[in-house]
Formats: sequence, C-alpha cells, structure tokens
Amino acid sequence: MWKALKIILLLVVVAAGAAAGLGYYVLEQLKPAAAAQEIEFTIPAGTSSAEIANILEENGLIRNALIFSAYLKYKNIGTGFQAGTYAMTPGTDIQDIIARLNAGDTVKEETIRVTIPEGYTVRQAIAALVEAGFSEESLLEVLNDPAQFAVDSSGDQPMRAAQIPNGDQYRFPMEGYLFPETYEFPKDVTAYDALKRIAQELDKKLSTLPEGWEAQLEKNGVTFHELLTIASLVEREVVADAERALVAGVIYNRLEAKMPLQIDATVQYLFDEQKERLLEKDLQVESPYNTYLNAGLPPGPIASPGLASIEAALYPEASEYLFYVTKKDGTGEHYFGKTYEEHLQNIKKSKAS
Repeated sequence: MWKALKIILLLVVVAAGAAAGLGYYVLEQLKPAAAAQEIEFTIPAGTSSAEIANILEENGLIRNALIFSAYLKYKNIGTGFQAGTYAMTPGTDIQDIIARLNAGDTVKEETIRVTIPEGYTVRQAIAALVEAGFSEESLLEVLNDPAQFAVDSSGDQPMRAAQIPNGDQYRFPMEGYLFPETYEFPKDVTAYDALKRIAQELDKKLSTLPEGWEAQLEKNGVTFHELLTIASLVEREVVADAERALVAGVIYNRLEAKMPLQIDATVQYLFDEQKERLLEKDLQVESPYNTYLNAGLPPGPIASPGLASIEAALYPEASEYLFYVTKKDGTGEHYFGKTYEEHLQNIKKSKAS
C-alpha cells in the first residue's frame, strides 16, 4: 500500500511539474519578441485573427502564433482587429500590439496637401501644385485638354469641365473650373488624377445648390460657362459677401443694356502678376478678355469662383444700378450708381473717403 501511495504522489508531483512547465512555456511565448528595428506589415481586409497571428509571427512581433491565437480566444478578443498597414517594433508588449490592432493604428499614408484659394487663376493654381511637387509640363498637358474629363467618378455623367466650349481664345481652357478648396492627395498621385479630383469638386459643390438651379440659367439667359464667367468676375471684384449678388445684378444690367462691362479685373487677368494700378495704356491691350474694348462677357472665367459667387451669379439681386466704384476706406465695399452722373459723384466720394 505504501508503495502505491508513493507512486500516486510521484504522479501528482510530475503532473504539477508538467502543468507548471506548460504554464511557464505559455507565459514565455506571450512575452515580447526580441527587440529589433521597426518594420511595416500589412493586414488585408477580411483576415482572420488566426491569420493575423501568423503575420505577426512571420514578422517577428510575437514568438508563437498558435499560443497567441489561443490567448485571443481565451480572452474573447481579436475579432475587432482592423486591416491596414502597421509599423511596429519587435519587442513591443503583446497588450500594446493588441490595442493598436483594435484601434487601427495604421501607418498614415504620405499625402500632398494643396490649397487653391477663392479667386485664384489657373496660373496661380499651377504654381501651388508645382510647389507641392507636380510637374508644370504634366499639369499643362491636362489643363489644355479638358475633354479628358469625359465622365465623373461614377462614370455615368459628363463632368462640367468636359463641357467647356471649344475655342482657341482661352488663356487656359479650364480657367474657373478648378474649384477653390484644400485638397489632400496620395504622394504618388498623377497630375491627371489630381486635376480631375479638383474639377470634380466643382460638380460636387453644384449639387448642393437649390433644386432646379439649372432652370435658372435659362431664366438668366446664360449658359453654364457664361454663369461661371460672371461668377469669376464677381469673385475678383467683390470683397464684402453682402455685395456679391448686387454686383452680379449690375453685370447683368450692363449686358442687357449692351454696355461694355469695363471691369478692371478682366484687364488684370491679362498680366501674369496683378498690377497695383492699371494705366490708360493697359486698358487698350488687345484681347478678347479686355471688357473695356469688347462688349459682352470675356470668353470664359478669369479665376476660380467660390460657391458664394456662383450663387450670386445664379441669383443676382435686382436693381437699377449700372455702375459701382470701390470705396477708399479700406472696407472693400462699393458705391453704386444708376446713372453716369451719379457714378462720377461716387468717384469723387470715393477719392475723398
């Protein structure tokens, strides 16, 4: 009997030792892997937790995929791991790895950030894009052929930029169609894809206008291209938001009266850099954009208008005004006049202010 008891005690000791050894082994396998340099690895969408464990082991981030998977099941975790590219260092604590996978703490993709302010010309937009790393040659290749934007991202309707009227009178065919906004692109984006994204933003913003806005074009007697042209004039002429629709109304009034628009901004557009003050000789520069020499609208927009200017051109404020002159008080606001005599008086007031 004593011999049998000794055997039982021995078996208990062996079992306890084995259990302790197994526990020690499991704990050892759950310890961080040996420290090394940071590495990147990718978890594809739809990857199971067991497959993720294998990826972690293959990249030296954990010691044993099988034990890691068993630990996840025991703790009832791992179902919320997110796909993506991660950067981790072997030696990272297991709990930190789990937390980062749950949080989707992925490597942030390197991006290019470009801002096109309201009122920027294509030339200014090109300069901003070149500064961000784009090739001017590749940008011009796209900008001079807007027909490339035949359809929007959904592939089922023409983009506005693809409907620019044909003609060789434009300085830049896509002037006005690059919507002013801040954009972020992947670092390896092409000039075509970047410009298409910028042009698509115009379509996107137009979709936020009141329902039936396109019927307003016919009511105003303009095409969309002409509307965008008027909006660009408003953008370059107006500082005070409250005056946008009123200035748009003045432009329509002068068009209806068949008066030259005589808008300084159309002459400024002819120069690569804005002049502090236009001279009489500048007003005589031969160009279809010069609204001092030519009646009607210029061939196309002279800048990228924001949505407020587009809405002003679409819904102009009715008035009898035919003239306006900028106040010299620093507000950027205008004096408005119905007659040329009143306009002359406003010019005197402006100079005196």
